[in-house]
Amino acid sequence: MQATTARRLNVAGLIVTLFTVIIAVIWAFPLYWGVVSSLKPEDEVIRTNIELWPEHLTFGHYVFALTQTQIGIWYLNSIVTAIAITFLTVASSMFCGYAISQLDFPLRRPLWWMILASFMVPMQVLIINHFQLMAGFGLINTWAGIILPQLIQPVVVIVYKQFFDNVPKDFREAAVMDNASEWRILTRIYMPMNWGVTTALAIVTFIWSWNSFLWPFLAVTKTEMMTITVGITQVNDAFGVYYARQLSAAVLAGLPVAVAYLIFQRRVTEAITLSAGIKG
Repeated sequence: MQATTARRLNVAGLIVTLFTVIIAVIWAFPLYWGVVSSLKPEDEVIRTNIELWPEHLTFGHYVFALTQTQIGIWYLNSIVTAIAITFLTVASSMFCGYAISQLDFPLRRPLWWMILASFMVPMQVLIINHFQLMAGFGLINTWAGIILPQLIQPVVVIVYKQFFDNVPKDFREAAVMDNASEWRILTRIYMPMNWGVTTALAIVTFIWSWNSFLWPFLAVTKTEMMTITVGITQVNDAFGVYYARQLSAAVLAGLPVAVAYLIFQRRVTEAITLSAGIKG
């Protein structure tokens, strides 16, 4: 009886494994195809038949993207804006989550309800309002114009608030008895306890801001102010679109976040789990 049950479990496990592998291959194939196509001459890319490996391997498209475009400036813009968005988002969300969780002030509950409600509103709904505000402030084609509208991340506030709610009250009560200020309580007690959460949220926020396309595309019209995700759309030629060149630029654009994910995979998974718990 046990042998039959174990055999059934093994068959079920094999089926699940095969299904998972098939799904993984389907998901990864476009990435593989993009990388391989960037290593092909243009005439091979536009062929109608499918070739899984370049007939003539070339790195000329990468050389073109690195030397004939402003990819260095686009990288700089992405680095500056992504780091600024990450730092400001994590810091402000931490302060907000701590205040809502630990402090008693007027309109605390309505503020919390507003944050929960804003979590359900897609950013795309606010695009027109953001554009009008940034244009009114004269921040179009500036780093500030790219950064400010992307600081709205209610999920980060919610994660911090939940974390602070779960910290034992004894720590805060002992600090209050020692006449510690709120700033000291936050920086000396609560922050050292949540470095893991902060690191995970910072990594995911950085990756999200680096990959952001819609708002930087609308907020920037000057080539020298574009981020890398927007700038790669400019990798073309006077005689038409060169797919291999655009694919090579796309690979270069995604390389930093891919490396970051491989290095900080555990932290990224932790942050996704936290966010999934909030959404669930």
